[in-house]
Order: sequence, then C-alpha cells, then structure tokens
Amino acid sequence: MDWQLEAEKRQEKMLKELQELIAIPSILSEDAAPDAPFGKEVKRALDWFLDKGRENGYQVKNVDHIAGHLEIGEGEELLGILGHVDVVPTGAGWTKEPFGGIIEDGKLFGRGAIDDKGPTIAAWTALNMVKDSGVTFNKRIRLIIGTDEESGFRCVGNYFQKEEMPTIAFAPDADFPIINAEKGIAGLVFSQLTSGKKDQLAAFRSGDRTNMVPDLATATLAGNLADWKEKIEAFTNEHDVPFSIVEENGQVRLTVHGKSAHAMEPDDGINAGVLLALFLRDHLSGDGKAFTDFIVDHFYRDSRGRSLGLEFNDEVSGDTTFNAGIMRYDQKKGGIAEVSMRYSITYPFDEKTADFEVEGFTLNIHSNSKPHYVDEKDPFIKTLQDAYEKQTGEPAELLAIGGGTYARVMDKGVAFGMLFPGERDVAHQLDEFVDIANLTKAAAIYAEAIYQLACQKEN
Repeated sequence: MDWQLEAEKRQEKMLKELQELIAIPSILSEDAAPDAPFGKEVKRALDWFLDKGRENGYQVKNVDHIAGHLEIGEGEELLGILGHVDVVPTGAGWTKEPFGGIIEDGKLFGRGAIDDKGPTIAAWTALNMVKDSGVTFNKRIRLIIGTDEESGFRCVGNYFQKEEMPTIAFAPDADFPIINAEKGIAGLVFSQLTSGKKDQLAAFRSGDRTNMVPDLATATLAGNLADWKEKIEAFTNEHDVPFSIVEENGQVRLTVHGKSAHAMEPDDGINAGVLLALFLRDHLSGDGKAFTDFIVDHFYRDSRGRSLGLEFNDEVSGDTTFNAGIMRYDQKKGGIAEVSMRYSITYPFDEKTADFEVEGFTLNIHSNSKPHYVDEKDPFIKTLQDAYEKQTGEPAELLAIGGGTYARVMDKGVAFGMLFPGERDVAHQLDEFVDIANLTKAAAIYAEAIYQLACQKEN
C-alpha cells in the first residue's frame, strides 16, 4: 500500500475534520459538572471523537467523561495511540481567529492545530486508512483520547486506573523522528515570607499556566500616571516590548506584554512577568521589592536554575530548565511564584531539593512526574524507526525533550511526531498552525507504523 498516496486522497476530509475539532474551544473551564469535569467545551471535543468512532464502526468507550477510546483489531496485545483534545488558552494578539481553522498559504491556523488536535486527527486518519485497506490485525489498537493533558494528566491517570495498559504505545504530540526520553517535570511553588513592610506595589499578576511562558503581566501601583509613565516608556523602549498604563481609583495599573512559548524551552519566549519585575525592583522598597528581587535574581536571563543552585545537564537529555509561569503578589498575603521545572533524565532530584533554601521564601514541591525513557535497542523503537525512514527517506534519530507527553504514563511508550526536523514549533504560541503537507505526511507515517506494529503480514 502506498500510504502517502492514500493520505493525499483523504487530505480534504482530514482538514474538514480538523476544522470541526478546532472550532470547539476546549480550554479547561470552571463550569464543571458531573458529566463535564473539565468544562462543557472539553467534553464536547471528547464527544466529537467518540461519535466519529461510532460512525466508523469502532468499539467506543467513554471513561467518566474525561477520557475515552476507539478500538479495532484482535489479539492479546494492545497498541495504544494517545492524543488529547484539550488546548491551552489563546492569549491576546492573534491575527487569525483562534478557533476558525482558517487555511492560508498551505497552513491551517487555530489553537490546537499542532498541539494536539492536528496530530491526533492525522493518527485518526491513518488508523482509518489501515482499517479500510482490508489487512488482518494481529493486535488490538486503541486510539485513546484525553482531555487534561495541558493541566496535569488527570484524564489518563483516571483512565489507567480502570482500563488496560497498552503493550506498546505512541503519542503523536511532539517531534519526529522518535522521542524515547522525556525529562522529569516538577511543579515548584515559592512562597514569600512577608515582613509587613509595604511599598508602592499593591498587586502583581502574570501567567495562568506553568507550562507557558506568560505573555502578559500587570501591576497595580500607588501614585499617579505622571509618576510612572516616563519611566515605563524608557524601560519598554529599551527592551522593545509593548506596554499600557492607566490611572483609576487613585492607583496606576501598568501592563507589559511579552511573548508566549512552551515551558520546555523558556528562552523561546519573553517572560512578561520577569520583565515587569525587572522594571519595578528599582522603584520599590518593602515586601514588593523583595518579591520582584526574587523574580529577577532567579529568572531574568536564567532559565537553567544557575542562581537557584539547581542547574544540571546530562548527555541523554540536556539542560534542566525553569519557567516562572505564574507570579502573584498581594500586599496582605505577599507573593508566590509557581515554576515548571523540566529536569534531566539523570537529575538527582531528591538530593538537589532536600535542603534547598532561598532567603525570604519557602519551597513546596507541588508535583513531580519522573523522567521517562525507553531503551534505544528495544524492537518497538526499531520498528518505528523503520516506519519513519520508509516514508521519509531520512534517518530516524532518537531525541530527548523537556515537554511532557502521554508517553510518560505508559509502561512502554514514546512520543512520535508530528513536528518534522527543522520545522518551527508554534505550540502554545499566537497564530498556532499546522503545515498541511506535513500533516498529510504524518498520516502516512502513522499508517506505516500501525501496519508494521499491529497487522498480519502476507507471506
């Protein structure tokens, strides 16, 4: 079977389905209900996929309205393909409609286009291609759909308490060729010990997710517009970032814009919270200054934890990284900084964090997902390499990443696409898109992989 040709024949339908899925604004919401634990739109996206499965003759199961699967095939062993339909917030500044699925210049734009609705649709298309080819399956195959990948993996945590663990699995939610090593991901919360010394900073807010570099930061300050306007203009001109300033109710509200990026590489973005703290620190004197000093001293031009004394690097997975994703300050309560730490495969986590101290702040390890690794010599890896090389003609090198995919919850799972080598990663960024030619190529690769992993070969 020429999987590339078959994928090209199905491209129009694949794009239509992706547009339908992107049109659902499946962002984690507070409008939870028993049948929609992460919000009605997230549930709607899950239901969309389960309905598609029923229409196409798959065995479908909804697991507590936060995950589900579409199954086909026969055999004792189970191949899992894990995708997710939840997306991160859009942020301000899009030039395309975030949920419009607009097609321009060979790209389809929308939140989730590359993370992870596009890749999941590519895998869904591939599974249908293999099914419709008339081959005989020697394994069961499950396309498992999650709804909380961007906010803690609660969906698959619950799913695998009740459902079978796949024998082998891949997640189309990262980079090609193959990611067999994922860094550990820890949530660190630094809380300020206040002295009661007030200054001009009344409140500070930046970021909503630790897995994103915040692109907006706001401070509420004592004084009037004239006290602050000239200073912030000079600062933002120097750093080439937009700002706004308004006076209301006897206070000044100052906003600085940055650039969002995925937390696995904070240096790809411009952290608006860190920049605003950098500006404010020279104009404060009490607890507000202590808060901004902490942010600047430990995160300005330092995403590797050097100033914290937590830096580490290994050959398998590279640098440990730190993203200050959520920063808050209140005159009465003091400040907090919630940090996403992506630590190297061999990082001595317990040893490094056991006696850690920062003057004026306490540290709480809010969460810790340990590193994940599948040996490069495993036959599963070799089969995926062969599938990739057969469809692309390029060598299938193994990679390590700082991002976290569903592969890390598998006994034997890897991340497998769908960003190709050299392709710009726009996940979590403004005007997110998927390259249509690459989406089609990915569907061909996934079909080849499914065929080699789960189908009876003809003699």
